[in-house]
Amino acid sequence: MARLTHTRLQVMMSFVSGLMLGVAFFHMLPPGIVMMGRPDATDLGLRWAMLGLLLMFLLLRAFHFHLHEQVPAKDHHHDHGCANDGPPVVPRYTWTGVALGSALHSIIDGIALGAAMKADAVLGAGGLLGLSVFVAIILHKPLDSLSISALMTASGWDMKRRVLVVCLFALICPLAAGVFLGSIDAISSSVGLWVGAALAVAAGAAIGIALSDLLPEVQFHSHDRLKLSAALMLGVGLALALGMIEPDSRHGHGHGHGHGQGHDEISDQH
Repeated sequence: MARLTHTRLQVMMSFVSGLMLGVAFFHMLPPGIVMMGRPDATDLGLRWAMLGLLLMFLLLRAFHFHLHEQVPAKDHHHDHGCANDGPPVVPRYTWTGVALGSALHSIIDGIALGAAMKADAVLGAGGLLGLSVFVAIILHKPLDSLSISALMTASGWDMKRRVLVVCLFALICPLAAGVFLGSIDAISSSVGLWVGAALAVAAGAAIGIALSDLLPEVQFHSHDRLKLSAALMLGVGLALALGMIEPDSRHGHGHGHGHGQGHDEISDQH
């Protein structure tokens, strides 16, 4: 539908990465810490976030699924000179490995979305907490789908099969969210603790994914710095704006969700 040039892809990546960073810091970590309802919730939340970041790092290293800039040349056009001009590198990785890594990433996204929706219900955020996470996920997924589709194209797969695989990939996140929402109350009495941990892990994973897009761009792309920096700031600004319109209950105000409150009390209030 649109010619995805090098610059357009970079601008899109910068904007979505900024949005993901903002959602992680403004919409996942704070309510996650509140949901834990423990005196040591801040330390615990940051540990879970670090676990999420390391998990995403290991997934990226094992499956190399974050290949937005390394799609085959016939699907990728440079429209601006830069230090690494020339035909894009066709990755040596198979589309199945990339799809598997992206699927695991989507499961984490789905758990994040389910946890955000659960926290929404408990903290009375009026659906805006879940909306923020949803926006970040839905704007990032086309980039992941691009990697899978481009590698399948390079492997000679026809359009029908490519569409089928991408559609199945698109279903993973909502299915994971549904499973999380449908099972969290049944599998644990400490709902607040596990919802908070899930949000913190997802925040760490989102930070890892965003930085994996941003840091190579800073290192290797000296062109369009103003445009790309503006896109990054716009993404962070959107996440901040969404946070400003959320009720104060997202941070535990007015609902008695202090750090000293147990998770069973949170569950009872819900």
